[in-house]
Amino acid sequence: MIENIRLSFQGIWSHKMRSFLTMLGIIIGIAAIIAIVSTIKGTNEQIKQNLVGSGGNTVEVQLYQGTWTYEIEYNGIPAGVGVITQDILDKIKADESVSNAALYNVRNGSVYYNDVVLSYGKIIGTDSAYFATCGYVLQDGRLFADRDNNSSKVAIVDSVAAKTLFASDDPVGKIVEIGNEAFTIVGVVDKSDDFEPTIESLNDYYTYVNDDAAGTVFIPSGTWPVVYNFDEPQNMVVKAVSTEDMTAAGKIAEDTLNDSINPVDSTIKYKAQDLLEQAKELQRLSASTNQQLIWIASISLLVGGIGVMNIMLVSVTERTKEIGLKKAIGAKKSRILGQFLTEAAVLTSFGGLIGVLAGIILANIVSKISDMPVGISVPAIVISVVFSMVIGVVFGLLPSIKAANLNPIEALRHE
Repeated sequence: MIENIRLSFQGIWSHKMRSFLTMLGIIIGIAAIIAIVSTIKGTNEQIKQNLVGSGGNTVEVQLYQGTWTYEIEYNGIPAGVGVITQDILDKIKADESVSNAALYNVRNGSVYYNDVVLSYGKIIGTDSAYFATCGYVLQDGRLFADRDNNSSKVAIVDSVAAKTLFASDDPVGKIVEIGNEAFTIVGVVDKSDDFEPTIESLNDYYTYVNDDAAGTVFIPSGTWPVVYNFDEPQNMVVKAVSTEDMTAAGKIAEDTLNDSINPVDSTIKYKAQDLLEQAKELQRLSASTNQQLIWIASISLLVGGIGVMNIMLVSVTERTKEIGLKKAIGAKKSRILGQFLTEAAVLTSFGGLIGVLAGIILANIVSKISDMPVGISVPAIVISVVFSMVIGVVFGLLPSIKAANLNPIEALRHE
């Protein structure tokens, strides 16, 4: 085998241009497949990161009426649906797929500071667990303490609300008005910069930006009834242990919350926003399109294989006397067959390796030009090289059999 490989490289080197042109179909096919697979992998990761978030792994569980989010401020508190107890929250947190969980109420409203108004901002009633669960980082001041849950009129603002209400002033210690109640700002938070989604369309804007574009003000859960005059059923945000656990974490929270309520209207239920499943659906749509591109690129491998068969037939013709001489001194059919099969496999494998390198370079060029992410797939590289070797064996089989079956006397007479 080693001798056959040595002879194969010797034959390739002695006909460099012919060998390169023979390998070109293999190189182009492998390079195209590697580039496409790398782009698919990068795009899929981008889809998952944009929808799910990098390191966030959070799932929103909200009250729905049919397919629409239940609007408490317009429809009132639904009969048979109460506030979520600590026991229910602890049960959800105890699940192995859940890292953390927090309860919250949310309304859109206005916040006033002197003559400045934060219009249509988010007002969220929650506790300190919410900030840790949702990836908020404290920028200034403090978060809510346990004592704040006893109807303390304190508030925390995000960086957008802080800039809108206070411009360049320090927000901490300032007093704002929410629902005719005065609140003292005790802290400023901001989203962790671990996740920066790519905004490429209006839908992306609404998904990632618009909800928080006007700014968010947080008040303690215990103070929520002071502002809105009654307790309300809460929403829940669940942080999964990993991205792959998001569906399971959302499902356990959804089921546990639905088991705890007995609504008069059977269409009212808690539902988890399964972003991971949405990401997978988009990935499936992307993959089905790109698989067609892979099949088209594979045609060049077929053309390359035919080129290998052609050049090996030429090689057999050129080396007829050499084959006859080897058979005359006792070389067996299997030895001749193995030599030509090895040469075909080495030729295509070498082309496959060059194709892999070209594919990686091509993928990075496409990434730079189109600003699309790429992810180099090691399994795709290994499969491509092995596949190119198989092409060499399959398309080199006919010429090898022809060489092995040559009559030694006729071969020696060949001019």
